Amino acid sequence: MSKFKFILVLFLGCFVHVTFGQENEQNSTAPVIGQVLDKIVAKVNNYIVLESDVQRAYLDAIAQSRQGFETPSRCDVFESLLINKLMVAKAELDSVMVSDAEVMIQADQRFAMILAQLGGDESVLPEIYGKTADQMKSEIEESLREQLVIQKMQSKITEGLTVSPVEVKRFFNSIPRDSLPFFSAEVTVGQIVKKPEVNEGVKNDIVNQLRSFKEMIQDGRSDFQTLARQYSEDPGSAAMGGELGFFRRGELAPEYEATALGLRPGEISDPVETMFGFHMIQLLERRGNTFNTRHILIRPRASEDDIKKAERYLDSLKSQINDGKIAFAKAAKEYSDDRSTSDNGGFFTDPQTASSRLTLRTLDDPLLYFTLDTMEVGAMTPPMRFEDEREGTKVRILYYKERFPAHRANMDDDYEKLKAATRRKKEEELLSKWFLTAKEDVFIDVDPSYDRCEALKDR
Repeated sequence: MSKFKFILVLFLGCFVHVTFGQENEQNSTAPVIGQVLDKIVAKVNNYIVLESDVQRAYLDAIAQSRQGFETPSRCDVFESLLINKLMVAKAELDSVMVSDAEVMIQADQRFAMILAQLGGDESVLPEIYGKTADQMKSEIEESLREQLVIQKMQSKITEGLTVSPVEVKRFFNSIPRDSLPFFSAEVTVGQIVKKPEVNEGVKNDIVNQLRSFKEMIQDGRSDFQTLARQYSEDPGSAAMGGELGFFRRGELAPEYEATALGLRPGEISDPVETMFGFHMIQLLERRGNTFNTRHILIRPRASEDDIKKAERYLDSLKSQINDGKIAFAKAAKEYSDDRSTSDNGGFFTDPQTASSRLTLRTLDDPLLYFTLDTMEVGAMTPPMRFEDEREGTKVRILYYKERFPAHRANMDDDYEKLKAATRRKKEEELLSKWFLTAKEDVFIDVDPSYDRCEALKDR
């Protein structure tokens, strides 16, 4: 079995997109240049791999390949999809299952996201995707179930896998020096964020507005869904009349969940505040440890005075950092309102490697990119306003800690990247060994067009 450079992550992330995109191509009457005439190219028990699956996964792999790392070949992609199907087939034999509730929750959330992008209008689904809402939900659930089973099987196969510094060094030394990846210039950037505290007058106005909505619903002058579509500031649910879909305990804001679970089905709550704003909640249904609600969210807007107060706060904190009274990382951990960076001392990190060294293109915020372009290494910005799409205006200071020039990979500068690559290699080896054993337990048929990949050949 050859090395699985591609692994499983890319295909898992694009499966639902692949399914829906496929329908558009099949329903089109005009030929498309380069379009693949679909056929089954592999079968593992009752599970199939289509030529279109390979084509799309390969194109996605090319589009998502990171600078410095090898782009997988078409055979790599095919082998990864084949091992996915083998995992599903083996999971069935080994009774490795995911719960219906787990599938249902994630499927509801994905369908809600798709519908929100279409303005919440289910009637346009047949025209765009060639499917009704029920058909789409069913297909999302089917593909999600497969994804979750694959994830569970992969976790089972690689359980307990660790990577030592000696293994990282051995992996690095195994790479021919003329084949070492070339990394673009990288930066280390941190932030301390302050969310302005909204004055009580604004909050009271919102509470009174939500209470008036509740009275309108109870008096029959309006209904929850209409008011949610008109007034809710939650872009993910407003178009669906405020409905969130099913969630498990612990997945929503604690204040929201406690209020929702204290309601009877159909009952509407008084206004409740969370980190996202003020909600009016209606419990729709409870199923075991899951529950479905709809809500109207109104976010309090900070006044100019509120924002200036936050700016003064950060300006004072910056002075303390510059005077050496507190380290930037300690200040970020203790005072920053952005949890995604504060736990790492305020520094942005690469989600795949957990490294705080990022290429400029990894910083997908254009404002960050252009701000850094005007800064010197070691400098901090004055307090700067920025817009958080979920929580409105915030203020932050940025710290441009380090810059690393473009270079060939080396142990000193790129340890975290090399560690992640070493782990992937060990995962590949485990999966390869598992494949050689597991394939004997199932029926596998590969189309002759993929014989060149030698996916079933023992190595």
